[in-house]
Amino acid sequence: MKKALLLATALTTLTTPSLANDRYKVVRPVIIESGIAGQWVMQLSGPVRPVVVRRIQPVQNYRPVRRSKDYQEQTNQGDAQQVAYQAQQPDYNQIEPQFLPQTVDYDTDKKPGTIIIDTNNRFLYLVMSDGKARRYGIGVGKPGFEWAGEHKITRKAEWPNWVPPKEMIAREAAKGHFLPDRMDGGEANPLGARAMYLGSTLYRIHGTNAPWTIGSGVSSGCIRMRNQDVVDLYERVGVGTRVVVM
Repeated sequence: MKKALLLATALTTLTTPSLANDRYKVVRPVIIESGIAGQWVMQLSGPVRPVVVRRIQPVQNYRPVRRSKDYQEQTNQGDAQQVAYQAQQPDYNQIEPQFLPQTVDYDTDKKPGTIIIDTNNRFLYLVMSDGKARRYGIGVGKPGFEWAGEHKITRKAEWPNWVPPKEMIAREAAKGHFLPDRMDGGEANPLGARAMYLGSTLYRIHGTNAPWTIGSGVSSGCIRMRNQDVVDLYERVGVGTRVVVM
């Protein structure tokens, strides 16, 4: 009888609502890479209110950061889920070596200054003289979004704003991904540090906030480059440059 009484007391203690709720007082941080940061936080919904915490250190070295009294008072107004925003750092080890910029032998009948984009092999060539070209690794259109053709650069922009086409907004909404109508230029912006617009199309050669995607087919048809690479190309070409996409 004594053992049964002790067991009943223990079970009652474990199922007391106040103790059960204590398990959920600590809300673990959610780590969001910059490729889906910024306005992407709008996709978080429910009773947990996201609070964006900007930091630079790698995720694996994450440590709690002391915050001011005002900050603590703000986050204590109900449960808060911290969303750590990791700004991307230029890292030459994030992509395979062949996709790093280099000067290569390149036989073509196109004039120096022409940009040739080899979508199959994920390379962009800037034709130079003497049978040489400057080669960059790129990301290209995902299956169903490949294209080929010839255009000229009609506009250039530094840290461009991003206005997703209505078709893209609808397409992503069907997948449960809700895009903003507009995003200001900056390091979280999918267009990255520079953009070169091709003809009157919606296609661009632009930077990226996801450098690890270089060498892959991931875009909606645009040609993406690492930010440091697109800045280098941007300085070498001007409006009117011929662009051949193969």
